[in-house]
Amino acid sequence: QVHMAESGGGLVQAGDSLSLSCTASRGTFNNYVMGWFRYAPGKEREFVAAKNWGDYTTVYADSVRGRFTISRNSAKNTVYLQMNSLKPEDTATYYCAAGSRISRTPLQYDYWGQGTQVTVSS
Repeated sequence: QVHMAESGGGLVQAGDSLSLSCTASRGTFNNYVMGWFRYAPGKEREFVAAKNWGDYTTVYADSVRGRFTISRNSAKNTVYLQMNSLKPEDTATYYCAAGSRISRTPLQYDYWGQGTQVTVSS
């Protein structure tokens, strides 16, 4: 079982960058596929990115590919989402998730953080 929390959200302007962190307070990410999702009011939870560090398979949503990067620091038990060239449509609450296999589907992930808010002004 993994307990984790996101941080790093905030209010930024379009074109700015932001780095989100997801740190495990209990357990380790080492044996999990890690994903990032986002949820905006009035929309369904949206897949953002995921990575399997076993085979280094990485998947990004079309809307963020080339702008966002998922990475991790194993020593710190932390997964990151580097977000560049932010757009107003990136505004959402961002969640990290841990699962057993890489997937764009939220139901495939077993553990979730509480989320961190990202707001991008135009």
